[in-house]
Amino acid sequence: MHPRNHQTTSLALFCKVVDNYGDIGICWRLARQLEQEHGIAVTLWVDDLQSFQRICPEVAIDLEVQQIGTVTVRHWPDQNGVFTASDVADIVIEFFACNIPPAYIAAMAERVPHPVWLNLEGLSAEAWVEGCHALPSPQSRSLTKYFFFPGFTSKTGGLLLESGLLQQRQAFQHDQAAITAFLGRFGVTPSEMASTKISLFCYPQAPAPALFKAWQNGGKAITCLVPEGVAADAVEAFLGQTAQAGASASRGALTVRVLPFIPQPDYDKLLWACDLNFVRGEDSFVRAQWAGRPFIWHIYPQDEDLHHVKLNAFLQRYAATTESLAEFSLSWNEATKEDAQAVDWAALWLQFEADLPKIAIMATDWQQQMLANGDLASNLLKFAKTVA
Repeated sequence: MHPRNHQTTSLALFCKVVDNYGDIGICWRLARQLEQEHGIAVTLWVDDLQSFQRICPEVAIDLEVQQIGTVTVRHWPDQNGVFTASDVADIVIEFFACNIPPAYIAAMAERVPHPVWLNLEGLSAEAWVEGCHALPSPQSRSLTKYFFFPGFTSKTGGLLLESGLLQQRQAFQHDQAAITAFLGRFGVTPSEMASTKISLFCYPQAPAPALFKAWQNGGKAITCLVPEGVAADAVEAFLGQTAQAGASASRGALTVRVLPFIPQPDYDKLLWACDLNFVRGEDSFVRAQWAGRPFIWHIYPQDEDLHHVKLNAFLQRYAATTESLAEFSLSWNEATKEDAQAVDWAALWLQFEADLPKIAIMATDWQQQMLANGDLASNLLKFAKTVA
Protein backbone atom coordinates (compact mmCIF):
# COMPACT_ATOMS: atom_id res chain seq x y z
CA MET A 1 0.00 0.00 0.00
CA HIS A 2 2.84 2.35 0.88
CA PRO A 3 6.36 1.73 -0.48
CA ARG A 4 8.73 1.15 2.39
CA ASN A 5 11.95 2.94 1.57
CA HIS A 6 14.53 4.89 3.52
CA GLN A 7 12.31 7.97 3.45
CA THR A 8 9.37 6.25 5.16
CA THR A 9 8.98 7.14 8.82
CA SER A 10 9.39 4.05 10.98
CA LEU A 11 7.61 3.43 14.27
CA ALA A 12 7.97 0.75 16.96
CA LEU A 13 5.00 0.12 19.20
CA PHE A 14 5.55 -2.00 22.33
CA CYS A 15 2.49 -3.68 23.85
CA LYS A 16 2.13 -5.86 26.95
CA VAL A 17 -1.23 -7.55 27.17
CA VAL A 18 -2.72 -6.94 30.62
CA ASP A 19 -6.45 -6.73 29.92
CA ASN A 20 -6.80 -9.79 27.64
CA TYR A 21 -7.95 -7.96 24.50
CA GLY A 22 -8.10 -4.25 25.34
CA ASP A 23 -4.38 -3.50 25.20
CA ILE A 24 -3.65 -5.39 22.02
CA GLY A 25 -6.95 -4.19 20.56
CA ILE A 26 -5.90 -0.56 20.91
CA CYS A 27 -2.35 -1.17 19.69
CA TRP A 28 -3.45 -3.19 16.67
CA ARG A 29 -5.97 -0.53 15.60
CA LEU A 30 -3.34 2.17 16.03
CA ALA A 31 -0.66 0.19 14.14
CA ARG A 32 -2.96 -0.44 11.17
CA GLN A 33 -4.15 3.15 11.01
CA LEU A 34 -0.62 4.58 11.16
CA GLU A 35 0.42 2.31 8.30
CA GLN A 36 -2.69 2.51 6.11
CA GLU A 37 -3.58 6.18 6.49
CA HIS A 38 -0.19 7.78 7.16
CA GLY A 39 2.29 5.50 5.37
CA ILE A 40 4.28 4.76 8.55
CA ALA A 41 6.40 1.58 8.60
CA VAL A 42 5.13 0.00 11.85
CA THR A 43 6.68 -2.78 13.93
CA LEU A 44 4.36 -4.00 16.67
CA TRP A 45 6.07 -5.79 19.57
CA VAL A 46 3.62 -8.00 21.50
CA ASP A 47 4.23 -10.28 24.47
CA ASP A 48 1.02 -12.35 24.11
CA LEU A 49 0.35 -13.59 20.58
CA GLN A 50 -2.48 -15.87 21.71
CA SER A 51 -4.69 -12.99 22.87
CA PHE A 52 -3.74 -11.13 19.69
CA GLN A 53 -4.90 -14.08 17.58
CA ARG A 54 -8.39 -13.95 19.18
CA ILE A 55 -9.03 -10.50 17.66
CA CYS A 56 -6.91 -11.05 14.52
CA PRO A 57 -7.11 -14.67 13.27
CA GLU A 58 -4.22 -14.18 10.81
CA VAL A 59 -1.71 -14.07 13.69
CA ALA A 60 0.51 -17.16 13.97
CA ILE A 61 1.26 -17.75 17.66
CA ASP A 62 4.56 -19.59 17.04
CA LEU A 63 6.46 -17.04 14.93
CA GLU A 64 9.05 -14.61 16.23
CA VAL A 65 8.51 -12.25 13.28
CA GLN A 66 5.59 -12.08 10.87
CA GLN A 67 3.83 -9.71 8.49
CA ILE A 68 0.14 -9.10 9.15
CA GLY A 69 -0.96 -7.07 6.18
CA THR A 70 1.92 -4.64 5.93
CA VAL A 71 2.55 -4.34 9.68
CA THR A 72 5.56 -6.23 11.05
CA VAL A 73 4.63 -8.14 14.21
CA ARG A 74 7.40 -9.28 16.55
CA HIS A 75 6.99 -11.55 19.55
CA TRP A 76 8.30 -9.87 22.73
CA PRO A 77 8.73 -12.72 25.24
CA ASP A 78 11.05 -11.00 27.73
CA GLN A 79 13.30 -8.00 28.39
CA ASN A 80 16.36 -9.60 26.83
CA GLY A 81 17.67 -9.00 23.33
CA VAL A 82 20.54 -7.37 21.48
CA PHE A 83 19.84 -4.17 19.57
CA THR A 84 21.92 -1.68 17.60
CA ALA A 85 21.14 1.90 16.65
CA SER A 86 20.01 0.72 13.20
CA ASP A 87 17.28 -1.42 14.82
CA VAL A 88 15.66 1.62 16.41
CA ALA A 89 12.62 3.25 14.79
CA ASP A 90 12.15 7.00 14.24
CA ILE A 91 9.27 6.98 16.74
CA VAL A 92 9.15 4.59 19.69
CA ILE A 93 5.91 4.13 21.63
CA GLU A 94 5.55 2.19 24.83
CA PHE A 95 1.91 1.52 25.53
CA PHE A 96 0.81 2.20 29.08
CA ALA A 97 4.34 2.39 30.59
CA CYS A 98 5.14 -1.20 29.60
CA ASN A 99 8.96 -0.81 30.04
CA ILE A 100 10.69 -1.55 26.75
CA PRO A 101 13.89 -3.69 26.84
CA PRO A 102 16.95 -1.96 28.38
CA ALA A 103 19.10 -2.91 25.38
CA TYR A 104 16.62 -1.21 23.05
CA ILE A 105 16.78 1.95 25.17
CA ALA A 106 20.60 1.82 25.04
CA ALA A 107 20.40 1.56 21.24
CA MET A 108 17.99 4.54 21.21
CA ALA A 109 20.66 6.59 22.97
CA GLU A 110 23.24 5.62 20.32
CA ARG A 111 20.98 6.47 17.42
CA VAL A 112 21.53 9.83 15.71
CA PRO A 113 19.19 11.57 15.84
CA HIS A 114 17.51 10.14 18.91
CA PRO A 115 14.06 8.74 18.22
CA VAL A 116 10.90 10.45 19.47
CA TRP A 117 9.99 8.41 22.56
CA LEU A 118 6.35 8.45 23.66
CA ASN A 119 4.56 6.78 26.53
CA LEU A 120 1.00 6.32 25.26
CA GLU A 121 -1.08 6.43 28.42
CA GLY A 122 -4.44 4.92 29.30
CA LEU A 123 -7.64 6.78 28.51
CA SER A 124 -9.11 8.87 31.31
CA ALA A 125 -11.58 11.73 31.66
CA GLU A 126 -9.93 13.00 34.85
CA ALA A 127 -9.12 16.72 34.86
CA TRP A 128 -5.39 16.24 35.62
CA VAL A 129 -4.84 14.52 32.26
CA GLU A 130 -4.91 17.83 30.37
CA GLY A 131 -2.05 19.16 32.51
CA CYS A 132 0.12 16.06 31.97
CA HIS A 133 -0.54 15.53 28.28
CA ALA A 134 2.59 16.10 26.14
CA LEU A 135 4.84 16.70 29.17
CA PRO A 136 8.52 15.78 28.70
CA SER A 137 10.25 13.39 31.11
CA PRO A 138 14.08 13.54 30.91
CA GLN A 139 15.64 10.05 30.93
CA SER A 140 19.20 8.79 31.26
CA ARG A 141 21.63 9.01 28.32
CA SER A 142 20.18 12.37 27.21
CA LEU A 143 16.92 10.77 26.06
CA THR A 144 13.52 12.40 26.64
CA LYS A 145 10.23 10.56 26.96
CA TYR A 146 6.93 12.36 26.38
CA PHE A 147 3.61 11.46 27.93
CA PHE A 148 0.80 11.25 25.41
CA PHE A 149 -2.74 10.94 26.73
CA PRO A 150 -5.80 9.98 24.72
CA GLY A 151 -8.81 11.86 26.03
CA PHE A 152 -12.11 13.61 25.62
CA THR A 153 -11.05 17.25 25.16
CA SER A 154 -9.00 19.33 22.72
CA LYS A 155 -6.21 19.51 25.33
CA THR A 156 -5.57 15.76 24.99
CA GLY A 157 -4.67 13.41 22.14
CA GLY A 158 -8.30 12.57 21.36
CA LEU A 159 -9.67 9.10 20.60
CA LEU A 160 -8.66 6.42 18.12
CA LEU A 161 -10.77 6.78 14.97
CA GLU A 162 -10.00 5.50 11.48
CA SER A 163 -11.06 7.70 8.59
CA GLY A 164 -14.22 6.36 6.99
CA LEU A 165 -15.34 4.42 10.07
CA LEU A 166 -18.35 6.60 10.78
CA GLN A 167 -19.48 6.48 7.15
CA GLN A 168 -19.22 2.66 7.23
CA ARG A 169 -21.18 2.58 10.47
CA GLN A 170 -23.90 4.84 9.14
CA ALA A 171 -24.29 2.82 5.93
CA PHE A 172 -24.52 -0.43 7.92
CA GLN A 173 -27.04 0.93 10.42
CA HIS A 174 -29.27 2.14 7.57
CA ASP A 175 -29.18 -1.25 5.83
CA GLN A 176 -31.61 -3.55 7.63
CA ALA A 177 -30.82 -6.45 5.29
CA ALA A 178 -27.10 -6.16 6.17
CA ILE A 179 -27.89 -6.13 9.92
CA THR A 180 -30.22 -9.13 9.59
CA ALA A 181 -27.64 -11.07 7.54
CA PHE A 182 -24.84 -10.25 9.98
CA LEU A 183 -26.75 -11.30 13.11
CA GLY A 184 -28.20 -14.27 11.23
CA ARG A 185 -24.65 -15.69 11.04
CA PHE A 186 -24.88 -16.20 14.80
CA GLY A 187 -28.32 -17.81 14.75
CA VAL A 188 -30.35 -14.72 15.63
CA THR A 189 -33.94 -15.46 14.55
CA PRO A 190 -36.48 -13.02 13.03
CA SER A 191 -38.34 -12.75 16.35
CA GLU A 192 -35.06 -12.03 18.16
CA MET A 193 -34.29 -9.38 15.54
CA ALA A 194 -37.52 -7.64 16.60
CA SER A 195 -36.54 -7.70 20.29
CA THR A 196 -34.22 -5.32 22.14
CA LYS A 197 -30.76 -6.52 21.12
CA ILE A 198 -27.98 -6.15 23.70
CA SER A 199 -24.30 -7.10 23.41
CA LEU A 200 -22.57 -8.04 26.66
CA PHE A 201 -18.79 -7.73 27.11
CA CYS A 202 -17.75 -7.44 30.76
CA TYR A 203 -15.28 -8.62 33.39
CA PRO A 204 -16.08 -11.77 35.43
CA GLN A 205 -17.17 -9.85 38.55
CA ALA A 206 -20.01 -8.00 36.78
CA PRO A 207 -23.45 -8.52 38.41
CA ALA A 208 -24.70 -10.29 35.28
CA PRO A 209 -26.83 -12.92 37.12
CA ALA A 210 -28.95 -10.21 38.79
CA LEU A 211 -29.38 -8.34 35.50
CA PHE A 212 -30.34 -11.55 33.66
CA LYS A 213 -33.03 -12.13 36.28
CA ALA A 214 -34.42 -8.60 35.82
CA TRP A 215 -34.48 -9.03 32.03
CA GLN A 216 -36.04 -12.50 32.28
CA ASN A 217 -38.89 -11.17 34.45
CA GLY A 218 -39.36 -7.97 32.45
CA GLY A 219 -42.17 -7.08 30.10
CA LYS A 220 -40.16 -6.65 26.88
CA ALA A 221 -38.35 -9.29 24.86
CA ILE A 222 -34.55 -8.99 25.08
CA THR A 223 -31.88 -10.87 23.14
CA CYS A 224 -28.47 -10.78 24.83
CA LEU A 225 -25.46 -11.61 22.63
CA VAL A 226 -22.38 -12.67 24.62
CA PRO A 227 -18.94 -13.54 23.21
CA GLU A 228 -17.69 -16.96 24.28
CA GLY A 229 -15.80 -16.84 27.59
CA VAL A 230 -17.47 -13.61 28.80
CA ALA A 231 -19.59 -13.73 32.00
CA ALA A 232 -19.18 -17.50 31.66
CA ASP A 233 -20.62 -18.49 35.07
CA ALA A 234 -23.73 -16.34 34.68
CA VAL A 235 -24.26 -17.48 31.09
CA GLU A 236 -23.83 -21.18 31.95
CA ALA A 237 -26.23 -20.87 34.88
CA PHE A 238 -28.82 -19.27 32.58
CA LEU A 239 -28.32 -21.72 29.71
CA GLY A 240 -28.14 -24.81 31.88
CA GLN A 241 -25.27 -25.99 29.68
CA THR A 242 -21.70 -25.13 28.70
CA ALA A 243 -21.39 -21.58 27.41
CA GLN A 244 -19.84 -22.44 24.07
CA ALA A 245 -20.35 -20.60 20.80
CA GLY A 246 -23.73 -21.41 19.29
CA ALA A 247 -25.43 -22.22 22.59
CA SER A 248 -28.65 -20.37 23.39
CA ALA A 249 -31.66 -20.52 25.69
CA SER A 250 -34.81 -18.51 26.35
CA ARG A 251 -36.39 -18.00 29.77
CA GLY A 252 -39.22 -15.56 30.28
CA ALA A 253 -38.55 -12.41 28.25
CA LEU A 254 -34.81 -13.11 27.86
CA THR A 255 -32.89 -15.03 25.21
CA VAL A 256 -29.13 -15.43 25.69
CA ARG A 257 -26.95 -16.40 22.72
CA VAL A 258 -23.25 -17.23 22.92
CA LEU A 259 -21.22 -15.87 20.00
CA PRO A 260 -17.78 -17.02 18.89
CA PHE A 261 -15.03 -14.54 19.72
CA ILE A 262 -15.02 -12.41 16.58
CA PRO A 263 -12.35 -10.30 14.80
CA GLN A 264 -12.32 -6.53 15.39
CA PRO A 265 -14.25 -5.49 12.22
CA ASP A 266 -17.07 -7.89 13.12
CA TYR A 267 -17.10 -6.69 16.71
CA ASP A 268 -17.65 -3.15 15.40
CA LYS A 269 -20.63 -4.45 13.40
CA LEU A 270 -22.01 -6.16 16.49
CA LEU A 271 -21.92 -2.84 18.36
CA TRP A 272 -23.58 -1.10 15.40
CA ALA A 273 -26.31 -3.76 15.16
CA CYS A 274 -27.37 -3.73 18.83
CA ASP A 275 -29.69 -1.31 20.64
CA LEU A 276 -27.49 -1.26 23.76
CA ASN A 277 -23.88 -2.34 24.31
CA PHE A 278 -22.16 -3.37 27.52
CA VAL A 279 -18.43 -2.85 27.00
CA ARG A 280 -15.31 -3.16 29.11
CA GLY A 281 -11.79 -1.77 29.47
CA GLU A 282 -10.65 0.80 26.93
CA ASP A 283 -10.81 -0.60 23.40
CA SER A 284 -14.47 -1.68 23.26
CA PHE A 285 -15.35 1.40 25.36
CA VAL A 286 -14.06 3.70 22.59
CA ARG A 287 -15.66 1.60 19.84
CA ALA A 288 -19.00 1.85 21.64
CA GLN A 289 -18.74 5.64 21.53
CA TRP A 290 -18.21 5.56 17.75
CA ALA A 291 -21.13 3.12 17.39
CA GLY A 292 -23.52 5.94 18.28
CA ARG A 293 -25.61 3.62 20.47
CA PRO A 294 -26.33 3.73 24.22
CA PHE A 295 -23.67 1.84 26.18
CA ILE A 296 -22.67 0.85 29.71
CA TRP A 297 -18.97 0.76 30.53
CA HIS A 298 -17.43 -1.87 32.82
CA ILE A 299 -14.13 -0.27 33.79
CA TYR A 300 -10.97 -2.31 34.41
CA PRO A 301 -10.75 -2.85 38.19
CA GLN A 302 -7.84 -1.27 40.07
CA ASP A 303 -6.58 -1.52 43.65
CA GLU A 304 -8.26 0.66 46.27
CA ASP A 305 -11.16 1.23 43.84
CA LEU A 306 -9.18 3.84 41.88
CA HIS A 307 -11.19 2.83 38.82
CA HIS A 308 -14.31 4.28 40.45
CA VAL A 309 -12.66 7.73 40.36
CA LYS A 310 -12.05 7.32 36.61
CA LEU A 311 -15.59 6.07 36.09
CA ASN A 312 -17.12 9.04 37.91
CA ALA A 313 -14.93 11.47 35.95
CA PHE A 314 -16.25 10.04 32.69
CA LEU A 315 -19.87 9.96 33.84
CA GLN A 316 -19.67 13.62 34.88
CA ARG A 317 -18.75 14.47 31.30
CA TYR A 318 -20.93 11.97 29.50
CA ALA A 319 -24.01 11.31 31.63
CA ALA A 320 -24.41 14.56 33.53
CA THR A 321 -27.93 15.07 32.18
CA THR A 322 -29.16 11.49 32.54
CA GLU A 323 -29.41 10.27 36.10
CA SER A 324 -30.55 6.75 35.19
CA LEU A 325 -27.47 6.17 33.00
CA ALA A 326 -25.12 7.31 35.75
CA GLU A 327 -26.93 5.26 38.40
CA PHE A 328 -27.02 2.13 36.24
CA SER A 329 -23.31 2.52 35.36
CA LEU A 330 -22.27 2.95 38.98
CA SER A 331 -24.30 -0.09 40.07
CA TRP A 332 -22.88 -2.21 37.23
CA ASN A 333 -19.38 -1.30 38.46
CA GLU A 334 -20.36 -1.81 42.12
CA ALA A 335 -19.42 1.81 42.75
CA THR A 336 -22.52 2.82 44.75
CA LYS A 337 -22.60 3.28 48.50
CA GLU A 338 -25.17 0.56 48.96
CA ASP A 339 -24.29 -3.12 49.09
CA ALA A 340 -24.19 -4.77 45.67
CA GLN A 341 -26.78 -7.32 46.84
CA ALA A 342 -29.21 -4.53 47.70
CA VAL A 343 -29.45 -3.09 44.17
CA ASP A 344 -32.98 -3.35 42.77
CA TRP A 345 -32.03 -4.29 39.22
CA ALA A 346 -35.61 -4.57 38.00
CA ALA A 347 -36.40 -0.97 39.02
CA LEU A 348 -33.03 0.28 37.81
CA TRP A 349 -33.52 -1.35 34.40
CA LEU A 350 -37.08 -0.02 34.00
CA GLN A 351 -35.93 3.57 34.52
CA PHE A 352 -32.86 3.16 32.33
CA GLU A 353 -34.88 1.47 29.56
CA ALA A 354 -37.38 4.36 29.58
CA ASP A 355 -34.50 6.79 29.05
CA LEU A 356 -32.85 4.84 26.19
CA PRO A 357 -34.28 7.05 23.39
CA LYS A 358 -32.94 10.15 25.14
CA ILE A 359 -29.58 8.45 25.75
CA ALA A 360 -29.37 7.48 22.05
CA ILE A 361 -29.67 11.16 21.06
CA MET A 362 -27.02 12.04 23.63
CA ALA A 363 -24.70 9.39 22.15
CA THR A 364 -24.90 11.12 18.76
CA ASP A 365 -24.24 14.55 20.26
CA TRP A 366 -21.25 13.14 22.13
CA GLN A 367 -19.78 11.80 18.88
CA GLN A 368 -19.83 15.28 17.37
CA GLN A 369 -17.99 16.66 20.40
CA MET A 370 -15.33 13.94 20.16
CA LEU A 371 -14.87 14.48 16.41
CA ALA A 372 -13.94 18.10 17.06
CA ASN A 373 -10.84 16.93 18.99
CA GLY A 374 -9.27 15.18 15.98
CA ASP A 375 -8.17 11.54 15.98
CA LEU A 376 -5.45 10.03 18.15
CA ALA A 377 -3.17 8.73 15.36
CA SER A 378 -3.07 12.06 13.50
CA ASN A 379 -2.61 14.04 16.73
CA LEU A 380 0.21 11.71 17.81
CA LEU A 381 2.12 12.14 14.53
CA LYS A 382 1.67 15.93 14.60
CA PHE A 383 3.10 16.01 18.11
CA ALA A 384 6.02 13.74 17.14
CA LYS A 385 6.96 16.19 14.38
CA THR A 386 7.05 19.12 16.81
CA VAL A 387 9.48 17.39 19.17
CA ALA A 388 11.62 15.49 16.64
